[in-house]
Amino acid sequence: MNETSSSRMALLLADPSPCLRLRVLRELLGYPDDDPEVRELLEARERDPLVRDLLDRQAVDGSWDADGRLWQGGRQRATYLALMRLGYVGFAAPHSDAPHSDAPHSDAPHSDAPHPAVQRGAEYLFSLQQDDGAWSFTSDGTEGGEREGYAMVPLQTALPLRALAMCGYGSDSRAERAYTWLLARRLDDGAWPTGIAGGTETDGVYGYVAGYRRLAHSRWGCRSNTTGSLLCLAHHPERRNGPEARRALDLLLGRETREAQNVGLEVARLVGAEPTRGFFTFFARFDLALLLDLCWRIGATTDDTRVADLVEFVTGLRGEYGLWAYPTQPQVSRWVTFDVLRSLSRLQVEGDWAGTEPRTPFQPYPTRRKRF
Repeated sequence: MNETSSSRMALLLADPSPCLRLRVLRELLGYPDDDPEVRELLEARERDPLVRDLLDRQAVDGSWDADGRLWQGGRQRATYLALMRLGYVGFAAPHSDAPHSDAPHSDAPHSDAPHPAVQRGAEYLFSLQQDDGAWSFTSDGTEGGEREGYAMVPLQTALPLRALAMCGYGSDSRAERAYTWLLARRLDDGAWPTGIAGGTETDGVYGYVAGYRRLAHSRWGCRSNTTGSLLCLAHHPERRNGPEARRALDLLLGRETREAQNVGLEVARLVGAEPTRGFFTFFARFDLALLLDLCWRIGATTDDTRVADLVEFVTGLRGEYGLWAYPTQPQVSRWVTFDVLRSLSRLQVEGDWAGTEPRTPFQPYPTRRKRF
């Protein structure tokens, strides 16, 4: 490790969050679980302000209520957002974020079981699952008027399924039913639509795709629904390398934009520094750090010029002290730095990845030529 890298790690390990320090030691520095410092941080992490109030506010049935500020909506939404945070900061099964880890199967005892709060939250979400494997986005009034007129929206299942997969439940038999439902809603071109509107799933039509959510090479594909669905696949120990995940990532990589102001947005939301609002607009802003995270999980390599250029762009945003700043919420800059460094360290130079989508400059609402 060179001097710059050592200084960067020292800054990350100086963060007051035990959860962040634990993830740095385990995932960037490779410390084993029996290391004294790792064991000390495992005991201290429940006192981390990022999770202390969250653990205290969990209801007896395993759910959370929306706080009205960062989270808005009903209990189903608040619970999957809480599980996303717990999974991200390290309360899932140990090393469930590793490239080829085996997620715990909750149908049987597992020595690497998630934290009890995660187990209770997961069981609450599973209790709301429908017989067809999906979750309803009308059951608790979560999304308000945004659901009106839609018989199906992939995000209704993708969001709770992502939370469960982030916590190590991707291989659970109940989660697998949700994956089956989600993949059945996939378009022929590999994207996921906004939803089915104007009737039932069998006689409705594909919903309108707003310009900011368009994919460059998909007529009905919605970037927000495709991103949400892809994240579910990316956190599954086997599906992350499947053709469905690779095709969806290929479509996202075809959206040629460089939006520096959004780099790290998803991390900021996961650790509670940014509010989580909207439903169709859940992934409205295009976060290149999230795209980089998807690349290593799914197996894209820097042999792909789109990935190589993405790496070059994100690396160029590194600040004077080796950190990636998140200007609007500077307190999460070290979390963003950890996330980017993990992605860069796990991206492969070569592999069997083969992207086919051409690079297409993206404009959400292109200027139309006047007829006269």
